[in-house]
Amino acid sequence: MSRTVVIPTTGGTSRAAVAVAASGAFLAFLDATIVNIAFPALSASFAEASRSELSWVLDAYFVVIAALLVPAGGVADRIGVRRAFVWSVAAFGITSLLCALAPTWQLLVAARVLQAASAACIAPTSLTLVIRAFAPEKRTSATTIWGASAALAAAIGPTLGGALVEVTDWRWIFLINAPLCLVIVLLARGRLPETTPSSDGLPDLLGALLVAVALGALTLGIVEGPTWGWLSAGTLGVWGLAVVAGAVVLRRQRTHPRPVVPRGLGSAQGYLVGNLGTFVFSMAFFATILGNVLFLTSVWGYSALEAGAASAPGPIVTTLVGAVAARLVARAGFGPLIAAGAVVYAAGILVLRSAGPTPDYVGTWLPGMMLCGLAIGLAYPTLGSAAVAAVDAAHLATASAVNAAYRQVGAALGTALLVVIVGSPTTLAGALSASDDAYLFSAGCALLAAVVALPLGLRGRETRTADAATPTVEPV
Repeated sequence: MSRTVVIPTTGGTSRAAVAVAASGAFLAFLDATIVNIAFPALSASFAEASRSELSWVLDAYFVVIAALLVPAGGVADRIGVRRAFVWSVAAFGITSLLCALAPTWQLLVAARVLQAASAACIAPTSLTLVIRAFAPEKRTSATTIWGASAALAAAIGPTLGGALVEVTDWRWIFLINAPLCLVIVLLARGRLPETTPSSDGLPDLLGALLVAVALGALTLGIVEGPTWGWLSAGTLGVWGLAVVAGAVVLRRQRTHPRPVVPRGLGSAQGYLVGNLGTFVFSMAFFATILGNVLFLTSVWGYSALEAGAASAPGPIVTTLVGAVAARLVARAGFGPLIAAGAVVYAAGILVLRSAGPTPDYVGTWLPGMMLCGLAIGLAYPTLGSAAVAAVDAAHLATASAVNAAYRQVGAALGTALLVVIVGSPTTLAGALSASDDAYLFSAGCALLAAVVALPLGLRGRETRTADAATPTVEPV
């Protein structure tokens, strides 16, 4: 048996530990969107693949992460969190190389599945390491920082991807991960504390596999429905498989000693609303990312580099706003801040939708992107914080992993529906009309997220009592 050294949390924030762990999460979530900008380049490299087939390069990543996030946290507890983090970052680098070297689109999808499995372990372990670097009373700040790094990674992906695709080749989107993973591994070995491995049994890995089957079948039916026919035997068959697999997961959820989603995490309103809001807002967010790429390249005729640069203002604003999200929650509360962010996001989408066939970056695109960046910084980290605010401290990392899983499910379905809405137009007018419909879908999802957040009200806002010298946070 290996000997594990336990370094307890000192109560202060270890900047090195936070930086290393958050960098791992940033890298894992970056690859959820950086590939979007390469979609036209992938179509050129794999001309034999349809747009719906290539969408699995994106959706396979989302589905596998969503299915494995929480079980991966349980496995990490079993072998030691730092060890699991280091191994998963190393595996992410190796599988990224497999993606870069894939000679066919089918092998690229297969490599993305393996890459996603590695990312699914990076996410919960990095979160646990970030939380342990903070004093117990500052754990909400820890989850906000982690959530902000994930949101920034997702937002900045198209910008970085555009630069890499234009200057080099789409394969460099994956190749660049290898040296970054090596640096993180080397830093992690000396700067991250280890935890005592748990003696509990392994989580329900079969249940996790069934979750992947259910999500994959549901997504397959959505993506291929227009080709197969919505009422065809193939579409109804895969949706039937999704229902059966989902029913088995629900049964195992009640009977397995360590189910996919641990029982007792919380039934509080904030937990339920935060996760549902994350799911709906993610549908809007990830559909918009791919929709922006397709609009800029097919309607305005932008190159990958130009499309990436056009998306840059959004992530910049997201970074600035996300950095103060926790303080804004303390003043406004979860509900108003999330609702405001979602409404602003819908407004930004409608500004983007107003863009015509003639490029007008300053008049339409720039203000739309800045509004979207502001909204993401307000809503995304706050949704994660709301989901875990009332969860027992012992289950905080797991609850946050569950919230991240909801994000990935929303990403998978939002991307799949976007591909269906856009289709494969062959004319400029058709591409413009399809983009209009796609933006309406994203705006509708954002407004639905605002409605979902309303029950949270002012929860999370700081209150002061006459005999209290320091602010407290209202329970959710």
